[in-house]
Order: sequence, then C-alpha cells, then structure tokens
Amino acid sequence: MADNAAGSTESDTDVELVSPAPLAADRRSADWRDVPGHTDPLTAQLSSTIGGPVGRHALIGRTRFFTPMRVILLLAVVFLSLGWFSKAGCIQQAPIGANGALGLDWSGNRQYVAMCYSDTVPLYGAERLDEGAFPYKKWWEEPGADGSVQRRYMEYPVLSGLYQYGSMAVAKAWDAASWLPGGLQVAIYFNVVAFGLAVAWLVTVWASALLAGRRVWDAALVACSPLVIVHAFTNFDLLATAFATGGLLAWARKRPVLAGILLGLGGAAKLYPLMLLGPLLVLCLRSGRMRVWTQTALSAAATWLVVNLPIALLFPRGWAEFFRLNSERGADPDSVYNVIRSFTGWTGFDGTLAAGEAPSVLNAVSLLLFIAVCVGIAYVALTAPQRPRVAQLCFLLVAGFLLTNKVWSPQYSLWLVPLAVLALPHRRILLAWMTIDALVWVPRMLYYLGVSNKGLPEQWFTATVVVRDLAVLGLCALILRQIYRPSEDLVRYGFIDDPVGGVLDQAVDDPPRWLPNRLRPRVSVHTE
Repeated sequence: MADNAAGSTESDTDVELVSPAPLAADRRSADWRDVPGHTDPLTAQLSSTIGGPVGRHALIGRTRFFTPMRVILLLAVVFLSLGWFSKAGCIQQAPIGANGALGLDWSGNRQYVAMCYSDTVPLYGAERLDEGAFPYKKWWEEPGADGSVQRRYMEYPVLSGLYQYGSMAVAKAWDAASWLPGGLQVAIYFNVVAFGLAVAWLVTVWASALLAGRRVWDAALVACSPLVIVHAFTNFDLLATAFATGGLLAWARKRPVLAGILLGLGGAAKLYPLMLLGPLLVLCLRSGRMRVWTQTALSAAATWLVVNLPIALLFPRGWAEFFRLNSERGADPDSVYNVIRSFTGWTGFDGTLAAGEAPSVLNAVSLLLFIAVCVGIAYVALTAPQRPRVAQLCFLLVAGFLLTNKVWSPQYSLWLVPLAVLALPHRRILLAWMTIDALVWVPRMLYYLGVSNKGLPEQWFTATVVVRDLAVLGLCALILRQIYRPSEDLVRYGFIDDPVGGVLDQAVDDPPRWLPNRLRPRVSVHTE
C-alpha cells in the first residue's frame, strides 16, 4: 500500500494544469489594495447578489474598463439621480394662477408632506433672482416681527451667491430659447443648479477615492451615502465639499499653493473649508513643516480676498449681509441649544430678544465652546504618541464645530461624509450614522408641517437630533481611540502612514524648541 500511495502522489504531480484561456503575459497584482469582499462582512454579503467576492487568486487592479474609480463614479450618479427624484415633487407645476396659468404647485404643504423641500426653489423668488437681479446689489424690504421694515440682501457667501446668479442666467437663457423643452422658470433654475451641484459631488467623490489610496473602495460610501439622496440638492453645500476635498487632495500631492487656492475658494462658498487649515497647522507645527503650511494659508487668504474684495468694495452692505444674519439669528432647530430648550422650556442664554437684536450671549458661548474644541484637538495632535492623520483631525474639528455651533442646517452633515470615510473607514458604523442622520429629515418635515396639520410635536424631531448628535460623538470617540491606538487604524498599513498627509506622510516629529514639554509627543514612535 505504501508503494501504491507513493505512485499515486507521483502521478498527481505529473498532471499538467491547463488554463481555459492563455495566461496574460503580465500577471502583476495590486495585492496591497484592500479588497472589501474579503475584509468586510457587509460588503461580502452585498456582493453575493452579483456573483460573490472577487476570487482569492484573481489579479487585483487589472480591470480595463470597470475600474474602481469608474464604478464608484457610476454609483455616485445613481445616488445623485435618487437625490433629484427626492426633490422632484417640489418642482411640479399646476394651473393655479389667474385664468389657469401654470405655477409652482406647493398646495397642501406639498414641500413637507412629500419631504421634497429644497432651499433652491423658494430662494429663486425670495432673493429676487427671478427679476434677474445681481446679488449683493439688489435689495428689498421685509417687515420685521415688531412691524419695522428691514432692508435685505443676498444672504450667502460670495461664491455661492455668484453661483446662484450664474444658474439664474442659464435658466433664463434656456427659457428664452424656443427650441428647448419648456417649463416653469424656477423649475429650470432648480435643474441647472442641481446639475452643477451634481458635478461638484462627483468631484468630491473622485477626490475622496484618490485620497483613500489602497482603500479606494471606501469612497463608495461617499458615493452611496443616504445623505446624498436626502440633501444633495437641499442647498448649495456641495460646492464647498468639492473645494474642500480638492484642497486636501492637492495637499496630499504636495502642492501647498494649489491646496490653499482651493480651500480659499471653498471658504468663499461656505466658511468650513478654511477650518481645515487648523489641523494642518498643528500637524505641521509638530513635524517642523511650518513653511509649507504658511504657503497654503497665505494662498487661501489671498484667494478668499480676491473673490470677496470686489463685492465688498462695490456693495459693502450686500456683502456684509451674510455676516449680519449669522450674528443675529438664534439657535437653529438642529442645534443642541434648541434641543435643550425644547425639552426643558429654557428661554435661552439671552432670554426674549427684540426683533433684530443679536443673541450676544449665545454667540459668545458657542464661540467659546468651539475654541475649547480647537484647543482640545490641538492638544491631541501635539501630544499623541504617534502623529494623527490629517483626515482624523479634520473630521474632529468639523464635527466639533457643528456640535457646538448655534446653526446645524441639515445639509451641513454632507461636510462630514468624505472626512468620516477617510478618517474612520468602518463601513457598517459609517452607514449606520449616515442613515440616522438622513432619517432626521422625516420628523423635521413633519414638525414643520405642524401639529394642526397632522404633523409631529417638536420633541419628536429634537429627540432624533439627540440620536444624531450621539452618533457623531460616537464617531469622534472611535477616532480618538484609534489616534491613541494606531495599531487599530485600518488606514495605516505597512509602508502607508497617512495618504492625506502630503509632506506630513512618514514625517518625523520635529516640534520647535519653544514648544513646552507638556505639548510634545508623550512617547516618540521614531528613532533618531
């Protein structure tokens, strides 16, 4: 039997393996790339609907057409389409005008019942864009709560306002062209705005995929976020996310001046991209790369000034309207301050205010709390045993701003999506948070509908805000845990330190001599 067994083994080894097709001449494989079908249970289960995970002996990174980037961008288009359909109910037209003239049909509180509300539609008339007016120059009067009359202007930062103006010009040109499909001008305007915002989100997804490096498939969570369906076209924030992620990509590619230009443009659309200079500052301070940071910061400041200065000089009152309104507005329904008020009956830090009176105490408290968050993040960045990654600190800073600020408009959550995916690529956890955040829209709309119209009481809405805030705090806690336990960080892999780091990637700690010992790394992970 021993001889037979030996003979059997010998014959097996002599069998010639035949491939069903000629083998490729180049059989290199990107084995270092993360394969979600093997490493993530959720992805493995989802992939079973299209044939299962990629084979263990497959060559990775050799697909000619359906590359990860193209698949992710295709998924983004699908979800942006769903986002458009979620808002389409609010651009329906009906014969509601004089003599049956067509008009926008928001009868029966359609915007809340259908949950299709978008700021884009009412702002077309409210900002006098329907008159062809130039933002910041055009003003109008609105009655105040006390009966006084206030002069109002465009309330958005300059780049967002100019984007609305440009979209209006395109919509009016489309409407004037008899050979193009017609419709209500406001509906055409919405579609023009949505098209530009969709392109901006595709840029966000593209930059996120490049920033993800070996974990390119993480960017699919940016493309397929439930928040895209609900809020992609709620407002104009996708402009800022495109510039913010583009700026981070330029930083990662070691192009500090371009990074500053893009962050400056983002700051001219929404202020939050300029906040990303903060994490870069403390990380460059720790690593002795302040010259590079200075180039980025000066480029951002110069770009912001180039965009804003002409409007500020020509139309100073219109330019200042954004800052005036943000100073005078009270606590937003989504803010923690309003949540406390709704459950306790608290009248707020400032009590009852007269019309036009700024909540100065609330402004000061929210500012001080955000400063405290910044100080805490800087302490972590400077003293953690291993230098934190750029995306980790950027997420902590933007999340801290939203949690402490008096305004958290629902679409602001889109700011967090690419940062969260790059900072904490745990797909099930991120998907759970995004789903919770997206679902806050449902009680919000029903609360706006009003109890008298079979809507929900305010506390149903604010209770979901609490759940959303706790989910964001949970993400912050997990990121802090991974900062202090870098071995649990899925992004760090072998030779990979920080894909978004740029000049910070693989950098040794080199803080300035004047930095006190208590603000230096506790334990150095580098050897001299």
